[in-house]
Amino acid sequence: MSYLVLARKSRPRTFSEVVGQKPVVRTLRNALIQDRVAHAMIFSGVRGVGKTTLARIMAKALNCEERNGAEPCNRCRSCREINGGSNVDLVEIDGASNRGIQEIRELKENIRFMPATSRFKIIIIDEVHMLTTEAFNALLKTLEEPPRHVCFMFATTELHKVPVTILSRCQRYELKRIDSRELTAHFSALARAEGVEIEPAALALIVREAAGSVRDGLSLLDQAISFCGKNITAADLTDILGLVSHRLVADIVAALLAGDLDGALRSLEQIYGYGMDVKRFINDLLAWCRALVICRVSRDPEQLIDLPEEEMANLRECAGRHSSETLMLLFNILLEQLERAGYSSQPRYALEMAFIKAVQVGEVVPVTSLLARLDQVLDAAGAAAIDVRRQTATSDQSGRPEVSESLATLPFEKKKSEGGVNSSTAPARENPEKNALETVVTSLPESAEPAETAGPQEPAEQRAQSRSPVQRSVRHHWNEFLAYVLDRKVWMASALRHAGEVEVKGDELIIHFLDPADCRLLKNLDNIKLLTEFALDFFQQNFRIRFDLPDSDACAVDPIKGITPQQERQALANDALVLTAVDLFNGEIGDIRVGPRYRTPIIEPETEERQGVDEGD
Repeated sequence: MSYLVLARKSRPRTFSEVVGQKPVVRTLRNALIQDRVAHAMIFSGVRGVGKTTLARIMAKALNCEERNGAEPCNRCRSCREINGGSNVDLVEIDGASNRGIQEIRELKENIRFMPATSRFKIIIIDEVHMLTTEAFNALLKTLEEPPRHVCFMFATTELHKVPVTILSRCQRYELKRIDSRELTAHFSALARAEGVEIEPAALALIVREAAGSVRDGLSLLDQAISFCGKNITAADLTDILGLVSHRLVADIVAALLAGDLDGALRSLEQIYGYGMDVKRFINDLLAWCRALVICRVSRDPEQLIDLPEEEMANLRECAGRHSSETLMLLFNILLEQLERAGYSSQPRYALEMAFIKAVQVGEVVPVTSLLARLDQVLDAAGAAAIDVRRQTATSDQSGRPEVSESLATLPFEKKKSEGGVNSSTAPARENPEKNALETVVTSLPESAEPAETAGPQEPAEQRAQSRSPVQRSVRHHWNEFLAYVLDRKVWMASALRHAGEVEVKGDELIIHFLDPADCRLLKNLDNIKLLTEFALDFFQQNFRIRFDLPDSDACAVDPIKGITPQQERQALANDALVLTAVDLFNGEIGDIRVGPRYRTPIIEPETEERQGVDEGD
């Protein structure tokens, strides 16, 4: 065939024609000018960024007979032969099809001979990572100390698969993806050279699909020219390639942010009409949402987003209309929901459900706004507390304060019901105004002074009884108690599951078993004490554990050992420090926990003496 595709026709022949890769090109030029060219080089990077092209340009420059500086002349016999692929001193090997040790042995035999017509014998191995381990090992010694007339050049897309022993013998050049602006300028120049007019939107689609690869972009451009002729439009490009423009993706995201579910679903229907791959659309949608977040939170988003200037302007405009919290929430919802659509048997349904959930992000209130409102409420409450203290200080001799207007407007009854002072635990007050005043003060932060407004002091025992912890019903919460024990002692919970019935008589928790073997381990005194602690901690009642078997005393419990946790609970409830703290903060006792997780056991003197006797025995 006489026709050459654009990817071959426009392949660079000099360093100045290489698109991008300025650091690598500069290094290679300086090496040629200073005569510091390494005997082994390896070029790595993604597909179509110029690895093999740079290796061929270096081969021409090394053997060029009329080289001026670093650029090959492309006119001498050596350059013409390399351009035509007929130079016998340039050996180019495909590592995927010549990967065995036998091919490397033949190569080593070949490089022993001097070049036929050129100054150097150049060996280029493309996709070198495909060589076998034996082939790499056979190449090690030759690669480390090759003949003076030989130069090795490797190219690979997967540098991590090349052994480190090979990498350590080569100079590495890592090629980057080509920037979208450079690709746009390059493709536009090629289109003008071919006499083709291309819309900016169509050119942006080709650049986006190229993903930093010059060869991929040229292949798409060649296909578009074959379909459209001399005038390429974005609509034609989407038809032949099955693509969706960023404008349609941007419209979907904008509709989701605006809560326009109908618009988003209509756009989704249009995308399905194009026949676009679902996974590709999901990736484009997530990439656009990610770009919106970057535009909102970054000062210089151009460094992180590689898009044309027109699309960057659309991104900034959309991101400026929404908060960063809203954009991040939309991204997280789509990331979570669309992940399911990728492997769903009905991906369209999953997409529609994701859109329904995503339209609700506009109703989200940022945390900063909520905190600002909370600050306003606290400021108002603090001002009310200051007013209360002023009115108290200026009260008449009868002790009845004058309630101010700001205090009168506070919803006292609402504060009681929402967590102020519990009417069931707070002592009764004779004065209604004073009672309302104390309700506000005790519900405020530390600035309140409950001691100034407290009523007559009650006896310690009466206060302890009025603030007893919340208790649970044994019959209704027995399964929850088993789960509580399971978290602490697995075997004990398994044994308790064999119980036939549980009941409470007075201060005894009676557990009925049908088989004596089911409670054999439980009747151990240490285990009885541990089970008693679990029951006291969970039910918040002073229980003594007793096991019951029909016509048997095999599970009898020693009552002396069984009441130690109750004594400890009573001591903690009546502790002076605990009562002082309750009075100071005008609070109530929540739970009393005496299990081994919470304390070192408190043992009464009589129990200590009894334990000493037992240990002596």
